[in-house]
Amino acid sequence: GTTITISSNHWMMAWTGLEINTLAIIPLISKSHHPRAIEAAIKYFLVQAAASTLVLFSSTINAWHTGQWDLTQLTHPTSCLLLTTAIAMKLGLVPFHFWFPEVLQGSSLTTALLLSTVMKFPPITILYMSSHSLNPTLLTTMAIASAALGGWMGLNQTQIRKILAFSSISHLGWMSIIIIYDPKLTLLTFYLYSLMTATVFLILNTTKTMKLSTIMISWTKTPMLNATLMLALLSLAGLPPLTGFLPKWLIIHELTKQEMTVAATVIAMLSLLGLFFYLRLAYYSTITLPPNSTNHMKQWHINKLTNTPIAIIASLSMLLLPLSPMILISV
Repeated sequence: GTTITISSNHWMMAWTGLEINTLAIIPLISKSHHPRAIEAAIKYFLVQAAASTLVLFSSTINAWHTGQWDLTQLTHPTSCLLLTTAIAMKLGLVPFHFWFPEVLQGSSLTTALLLSTVMKFPPITILYMSSHSLNPTLLTTMAIASAALGGWMGLNQTQIRKILAFSSISHLGWMSIIIIYDPKLTLLTFYLYSLMTATVFLILNTTKTMKLSTIMISWTKTPMLNATLMLALLSLAGLPPLTGFLPKWLIIHELTKQEMTVAATVIAMLSLLGLFFYLRLAYYSTITLPPNSTNHMKQWHINKLTNTPIAIIASLSMLLLPLSPMILISV
């Protein structure tokens, strides 16, 4: 489904790819047969079906007025607005974000990882292809609202999947603010975000951690892995020596070049909200060591070797900042 969408030029093919994607992930969400998982699958299906209908509607209006079915030839203003709305629903941008934390909470960690990375790729490629014809005011407003809401709503969560869902919403805000001015930078941000999120989700999956109170005692299972988790979370927050700083720095740089200093300042300030809950997660994962009054049983130390993929992507999600001169030259 993803391949069909990203390689298509025709709106119908792009829509078909999105539909295949949606139908493929639903069994994965509802795999555990828990009522919450079924509820998540139904919510996901309804939202994605509505968004796909809007994509189809937008492309049909455009074809009706211009006779063009090409992805890059989206010129009619109404269809541009409809497409922006549809893609915002697919991605979970504010104000269409309500489904995302709920669906992530209802699915397993590996499915949640797929939902936050792979399933976001086709809508972002559609935005990339039609970026020159989108409405800048609408996208900037949505982006800043997403960064704000992703930060604020994440502050009082105790479930790690929900925290990561809100983190995803605020990162999508960063991606969508720059898509009109520098689409390549959006893709770079998305790749790096996927890398860091994959690290965090896979580490949590290894230690079987679902909420903040269990993350405190998971260090006894795998001390090294938890130290890595702390660095990966700080990278996701965008702190300087780590990979996560690179996209934020480039986006702020590009926004100031486009004379959008106010937007750059606001979105940079809003990322401090996100930094707070990443720091809290990092604090819980390594710095809060027993004796602490958690009412959980002590975990046994796991002597199983950490698998290689986690080691590779964890290294990448921390050490890619030196690549920035190369990226700046190529841009």
